[in-house]
Amino acid sequence: MTATRILLIGGPGPELRIAAGMARECGAAVRLATSQDDALSALRHDGADLVMIDVETDVAGFISRLRAERFAVPVLGCGVNASASRAVAAIRAGAYDYLPLPPQRDLIAAALQSIGERAVELIGEDPAFIAARDRAIAFARTPLPLLLTGPPGSGKALLARAVHAASGAIGQLVIGECRGVAPAVLSSELFGHAAGDFPGAVSPRLGKLTEAAGGTLVLRSIDTLPTDLQARLLDALDAGTTRLIATTADASAGKLRADLAARLATACVTFPALAARGADIDRLAAAFATRLSRLNGLVRRTLSPDALAAARAYPWPGNVGELEDVIHRAVLFAEGPTIGPAHLLRSDGSPLEPKSAEPPPSVSLSGHVGRRMQDVERDLILSTLTRCCGNRTSASSILGISIRTMRNKLKLFHEAGFPVAPAL
Repeated sequence: MTATRILLIGGPGPELRIAAGMARECGAAVRLATSQDDALSALRHDGADLVMIDVETDVAGFISRLRAERFAVPVLGCGVNASASRAVAAIRAGAYDYLPLPPQRDLIAAALQSIGERAVELIGEDPAFIAARDRAIAFARTPLPLLLTGPPGSGKALLARAVHAASGAIGQLVIGECRGVAPAVLSSELFGHAAGDFPGAVSPRLGKLTEAAGGTLVLRSIDTLPTDLQARLLDALDAGTTRLIATTADASAGKLRADLAARLATACVTFPALAARGADIDRLAAAFATRLSRLNGLVRRTLSPDALAAARAYPWPGNVGELEDVIHRAVLFAEGPTIGPAHLLRSDGSPLEPKSAEPPPSVSLSGHVGRRMQDVERDLILSTLTRCCGNRTSASSILGISIRTMRNKLKLFHEAGFPVAPAL
């Protein structure tokens, strides 16, 4: 797994070096910069996933320089016995949080998690999960761009890391976030810029595509990438120097250019939601409890049968990411080695509530009246298969039919001249 890249900015005091050591123990790759000029130079050439800066320095000025050069890297303020006013000023300037120095190890770990790093391995035995994982890994050794779809928090980013690790690529894995980033900033993030390209571009900057040369670029929420940048990305893919793994919650939303969508559809894998993975909830909860107990220096916590039952009954709208957060809180709140149902709390402090019994959904017949049953069935099967990027296993699971029945029907549809999404 590729290490999180942290850039620390501050004086030569021991507290910052203690923080650097703790971050390295948590698996991060850490660099120190004694001045903002040195830090900006490092960002231009090597990039970073997180910047930590002493709040006694000019945080507002540094963040202003980041914005002028279109860096989208998150900034975390830190300091030794800093006043509340300095910490608040740093956050108002654009830092997303404040970390006192010397830090506690769990706070460093939380800082790493907050930028999207999940340290647990891919865990699960559910057939749909295994099929998606194995299919994605099968693409690892090919140069094809890979599209991973599935609900937020289902594990797409972690699967992307597993694919990169299995690819044997000598280059690094670089992650880019498309959602919520201004187009001009995103352009510089991905493609870089030359000195003088725009006001504030005082030095040339390498983009993430260049950083990932010989390795893998993971683009999250690619469906939010502006259309003009989609065209530039397609040109970059044609150059063939960087392997792309793109993620999206819905590949059928129609937000991608047709040519880019077609290119990505060649290798497309759909990851299942956690609520559909059965006993994997137990396996993941146990793994999270063990790892997070160790991470926080606590006695190993285990979930009671009642706690596991409560976890299985909850719908997990936030998927694996939400489960990990709930278990993390439970590990900290439990006073002994056992986690009970009362320790399983959502982010607002409320207990987990089981799936509500929902009335059967009403079905609109306006579009089907007058049509033959076999035609309605065919359209339903083919549209579901398209939404699953050709994945026969996922489509048959959604439709509640066997994979053999699915294949037999698709054979009949193909022989009748209807277009069938190719199998992956």
